[in-house]
Amino acid sequence: MPAKKVLAVIPARGGSKGVPAKNLAPVGGVPLVARAVRACRDARLVTDVVVSTDDPAIAEVARAAGAEVVARPAELSGDTATSEAAVLHALESYAGTDVVLLVQATSPFITTADIDGVAAAVAEDGADSALTVAASHGFLWREGPVGEKAEGEGEDSRGVNHDKAFRPRRQDRPQDYLETGAAYAMDVEGFRAAGHRFFGRTDLVRTDPARVLEIDDPHDLARARALAPLLDSVAGALPTLDDIDAVVLDFDGTQTDDRVLIDSEGRELVAVHRGDGLGVAALRDRTDLRLLILSTEQNPVVAARARKLRIPVLHGIDRKDIALKQWCDEQSISPERVLYVGNDVNDLPCFALAGWPVAVADAHDVVRGAARAVTTTPGGEGAIREIAAWLLGPTLNTPHMSHTLNTPTQ
Repeated sequence: MPAKKVLAVIPARGGSKGVPAKNLAPVGGVPLVARAVRACRDARLVTDVVVSTDDPAIAEVARAAGAEVVARPAELSGDTATSEAAVLHALESYAGTDVVLLVQATSPFITTADIDGVAAAVAEDGADSALTVAASHGFLWREGPVGEKAEGEGEDSRGVNHDKAFRPRRQDRPQDYLETGAAYAMDVEGFRAAGHRFFGRTDLVRTDPARVLEIDDPHDLARARALAPLLDSVAGALPTLDDIDAVVLDFDGTQTDDRVLIDSEGRELVAVHRGDGLGVAALRDRTDLRLLILSTEQNPVVAARARKLRIPVLHGIDRKDIALKQWCDEQSISPERVLYVGNDVNDLPCFALAGWPVAVADAHDVVRGAARAVTTTPGGEGAIREIAAWLLGPTLNTPHMSHTLNTPTQ
């Protein structure tokens, strides 16, 4: 039997009252709509990925992430328009589709496994429709009386999934499941006939409850950004200014090539990159961003470089992670909002603390493996300038030049 054609539709209209431009909001350095596109493109069973939108900016981001775009008409783009209507409209451009998925960009931690799970339920296991769910063990309540309220009787509340007079143990009561709102799959013929996403045999596809989050308001978006360092699995994600409040830089091997030159007087000299200085200067101009050099070396050259760059420095530090945590407390910065750049194993404790651990290209293998992002440029050759470009845009071209810094003159 030939494989079924599976179309993933991501509705992403431009209007949003709760969070303006919500579908373009970055989480973990990636716009929400791009996160959904990437998850769908990586799914084993998905043959086509389309974003249905009325917004040119969303369309541009969707295409850049690898999706096709269906222009949604105005009558299907208002606050009262349903997701089902957007999916049915998109299907008009994809004749021969057997299974259609509805994937919500507002669920930032959806996984490829979630998408393949609902697709397989319909395309391979014979379900008519399917949805992602998470196990729920909570006791649900509803306000109001159970039946007719007698005269003089006050308002009451009742248990929805339990009898309030009897509290069974978790293992003694039926398992409940919460609809995550992330992914749905429908047999196309049945979907067109029913006009809604639940019909026939509906399968439940279980997902990780820790990943269940729908972004409806700014608080949800803030939670998603805080959780991204723990839950993110989007390949190639790079940080933006929306993700961080501080940039903390290691020195040796990060701002230098990790070599030390010693002159005849025993003075140490290191080479630094002018492009890094340009990048730091551009970051320093951001009044909403804190900068710090953090180094274990008690060396005048580190302090000299910090003076040159006009940013604070903490050096001669035995426990860099403790110093970083104390500095964050003093600056009222959450460590999850820190981008920390390092290259060697003594940076790993800071990697575990910071929300955005970044390794330079020639970092130790273990350090690169622990990083959320890795530069394409080695330390001392413009890696800091590259990171500045991630945050501020690629317009600052890295000059291919360096200069030598020594302890007595800088």
